[in-house]
Amino acid sequence: MKILDCPLNGPRNIAEFTYGGEYRAPPDPNSASDREWAEYVFFHENRDGKVLEWWCHTASAFWFLVERDTRTDEILRVMRAEDVNAIDGTGAVDGVAENDGPGRGGETGQ
Repeated sequence: MKILDCPLNGPRNIAEFTYGGEYRAPPDPNSASDREWAEYVFFHENRDGKVLEWWCHTASAFWFLVERDTRTDEILRVMRAEDVNAIDGTGAVDGVAENDGPGRGGETGQ
């Protein structure tokens, strides 16, 4: 059984979670063009290696971020959405550029 350590609920069976896609900060809603929004919503890099991803504890509707190595499926760390900017101010993961996301823009469900 695979365990995911939820920042709100603690260690839980992975079956209790829903994958939400790779993280990427949304464009500025006041200045983004239609093309920028379309690229944000529909284009995904789907890279291998370290990625920052949205996950949701389904029962509590709590959204958070997981740093995961997609080559090994190893979970490297978990964090609340508000902690993503503490990584380096841009959302990069140890020098890896930001990744696509589900369009939630940092919402945590609370």
